[in-house]
Amino acid sequence: MKKLLYLLLLLNFLYATERIITLSPAINEMVFALGLGDKVIANTEFCDFPQESKNIEKVGGYGSVSLEKVLKLNPSVVINQSYDTKLNLDLKALGFKTLVYNSDNIEDIKFTIEDLGDKFDKKIEAKKLNEDIDNSLKSIENIIKNKKILIVISPQNTLSSQIYVAGNFVYFEDIIKKSQNKNAYFSNLKSQPVINIEKLIGLNPDIIILLAPFLENEIKEQEKMKKMWEKLPINASKQQNIYIIDKLYSGIPSHRVKNFIDDFKEILEDVRDKKLQ
Repeated sequence: MKKLLYLLLLLNFLYATERIITLSPAINEMVFALGLGDKVIANTEFCDFPQESKNIEKVGGYGSVSLEKVLKLNPSVVINQSYDTKLNLDLKALGFKTLVYNSDNIEDIKFTIEDLGDKFDKKIEAKKLNEDIDNSLKSIENIIKNKKILIVISPQNTLSSQIYVAGNFVYFEDIIKKSQNKNAYFSNLKSQPVINIEKLIGLNPDIIILLAPFLENEIKEQEKMKKMWEKLPINASKQQNIYIIDKLYSGIPSHRVKNFIDDFKEILEDVRDKKLQ
């Protein structure tokens, strides 16, 4: 009994003195969602959700994290995503305890949540977050089927420039497949897909979803952008299946992927309802 009590006291001390630095918006969001926000002593310039994240000390941004600032803050753990290999290796070489996670697909996101829950004694919170994701995924089944869906990332105000789309090795692909539809874009390459207008017309998607968080609540600008895309000679335009998601979470692989899935569901329902009219 004394040993158990001692262990509990030790664990409480360790968690009470935890000093976390998060180096990506997605990781930061998940750490806060698990109830660990009061342990976060620093993050990056782009970690702005939840609101209190904005007031936490910043150690840099994408590709510009200051190792000197990290050293001065003396964190007990630094948590990051796997895309910045050099930074993660530098942190490890300096002797920091690091946790590094992939975020390519839905299972990666869920694993990150579960693993953080295990490591920081937040298993109940992690289970709830993952159940919410699973429930949202289940809800998009059997709404419409076999439609070619193209997700456009940060669309520009012109169609003459490069068009960035969601490829086949990101979490958007999992969501599209779960809904019994297919990605209009296909390639075996894992690099970020970039297409031109001719390629887009050749793909002939049935539904286009524009991820435009920079236009949040800018209704007039959104309508202007949609009209530009509606002029294209493709099925999505002919059937008025051009949609915009203007929320920041739409491009962040955190627990808030649930929110994106819910928005995606509304789009599928709208497409279905048009066919029933």
